[in-house]
Amino acid sequence: MDYQSTRNPSLRATSAQAVLDGLAPDGGLYSMPSMRDVSFDWRSVLDMDTQGMATEILTALLPSFTKDEMRALVKNAYTGKFETEDLTPTVSVGDDTVLELFRGPTSAFKDVALSMLPQLMTAAREKCGVDDEILILTATSGDTGKAAMEGFCDVPGTKIIVFYPDGGVSAVQKAQMATQAGGNTCVCAVRGNFDDAQTGVKNVFAAVTEGKLLDGKGVRLSSANSINIGRLAPQVVYYFRAYANLVHEGKIKAGDQVDYCVPTGNFGDILAGWFAKEMGLPVGKLVCASNANNVLTDFLKTGRYDKNRPFYKTVSPSMDILVSSNLERLLYLMSGDAALVKRLMDELKETGVYQIPDELLQKLHADFWQGYCDDTGTKNAIGMVYREYGYLCDTHTAVAWDVAQQYKAANPDHNPVVILSTASPYKFPAAVLEGIGHSARGDEFDVMERLRNETLIPIPKNLAGLREREVRHRDVIDREKMLDYVLGKASQKEWF
Repeated sequence: MDYQSTRNPSLRATSAQAVLDGLAPDGGLYSMPSMRDVSFDWRSVLDMDTQGMATEILTALLPSFTKDEMRALVKNAYTGKFETEDLTPTVSVGDDTVLELFRGPTSAFKDVALSMLPQLMTAAREKCGVDDEILILTATSGDTGKAAMEGFCDVPGTKIIVFYPDGGVSAVQKAQMATQAGGNTCVCAVRGNFDDAQTGVKNVFAAVTEGKLLDGKGVRLSSANSINIGRLAPQVVYYFRAYANLVHEGKIKAGDQVDYCVPTGNFGDILAGWFAKEMGLPVGKLVCASNANNVLTDFLKTGRYDKNRPFYKTVSPSMDILVSSNLERLLYLMSGDAALVKRLMDELKETGVYQIPDELLQKLHADFWQGYCDDTGTKNAIGMVYREYGYLCDTHTAVAWDVAQQYKAANPDHNPVVILSTASPYKFPAAVLEGIGHSARGDEFDVMERLRNETLIPIPKNLAGLREREVRHRDVIDREKMLDYVLGKASQKEWF
C-alpha cells in the first residue's frame, strides 16, 4: 500500500518514504488512499501485551516494514523506558476510565509516539538507501519538543531543531527543553504563538523544496510533528490498549462500543482514535475537547473552520492552537477528494476560513462530538476530581474531564467513557495547585514542591531537580528568521 499526498494523489510514497520525508512535496500530508486498504483483525490483539499489540498495528499501518522488523523496532523503542510494561495504564475514576499516557520518559503522551519514531526513521533511512543526514524540524506547543529531543538524542544520522512559542509554554516545559542534552539537539523560541511556529516550519519545508536549498549538501528535512505518519501511527495503539483493559476487567464485552474523550489541539491524538475505529475497534463517539481556543468545537458543529478569532493563552497551553494540521488527513480520508482538500487548505491559507460540504459534515457528526472548557472550568474540574475521587489531573486532562461530563449529560445513552490523560500534573503545577484550592505564587519549581507536599503524589523522576540542570539552549528569533536559522544550522557540522 502506497501513501499519497492529501492534496495530490499522484504524489506517492511507500510508508517508509513517508516516514522519512514527513511532509509531501506539495505541502500536503501523506495518507493511505483509504482506511479500507488496511486489513486488520482487531479481536486478534486484545489478549496481547502492549508491545505485541503495537507490532501488529504498526505493521498494518506501515507495510514497508515486515512483522519481524517491526517487532525489533518496538522492542528497542519501549523496553525499560516507561513506568509500566503496558506503557499506558488505565485507572477507574468515578464512573469513567482515565487512560494515563504520561508514564514515559518526559511525562507526556507524546512519549508513546516519539519513542517509536526515531526507530522507524532510522530503519526507513536504511530501507530507502538514504545516506544524507536527516534534519528534523518540529514546532511544539510544549510537549512534542522535549519528547522529540529525548527520542532523537544522539541518534546517529539525525539532528533535530525544535521551535516553540516564546512565552507560550509552562516554565516546566521550557526548562525541559532548554536543558536538553545531546550533540544533535537544538531548541529555539519564536516570537509569536504556536500557529506562527507551526506555519513557519511548513514554510521552511516549502522554501527548501521549491528552491532546492539543501540539494547536494548531504542534509534532508523531516518532521517529528504528527503531520508525519510515523508520529501518528503509534498513537493508535493505546486506543486498543484501553479497550482491551476494559474487556479484561469485565467492564465491557468484546464488541461493545466505547466512547473516547480527547483533549485536542493539533488533531493528531483524536485522529489516531478515528484510525482505530476504521481498523475495526468498536469506538462509539470520539469526543473532541477544546480549551478557550475552541476553533475545533465550532468547526465540528457547523463545518466552518475559521481561524480569524482571538488567540488565548490558557492554563492548558499544549492546546493553544488555531490551525489544527491533522484535520487535513481526516477530511481527505472521509471525502476521498484530494482536489477538495487542496481547495480548502488554499482557502485557509489565503482567508483563514473554509466551509466543508454538508455531506462531509454529516460524516463528521456520525463519528465526533465536541465541547470546550475555559480556564475557570479547567481549575474547577481539577479541584472536583481531586476532592471527589482523590485523583490529581493536569490541565489538559481536566479539559477532557469537563467536556466528557458535558457529553454524558447531553447523551444519556452514552457508552462507557475513556478520558485520555495527556500529561503529568507536575508539568503545570501552578494551575493544578490553584485548582485544588491553594495559592500558587512564586517560582513554578517551588510550586511543584508545594503540590507534592499537599498531595503526597511523587514528582516524576525526569522532572525532579529540573531547576538545577544546565541551560544549554537560549536562542530566540522572529518567525521571519526561521528559514535563515535552519539553513545556518544545517551548514554547521557540530552544534556542541
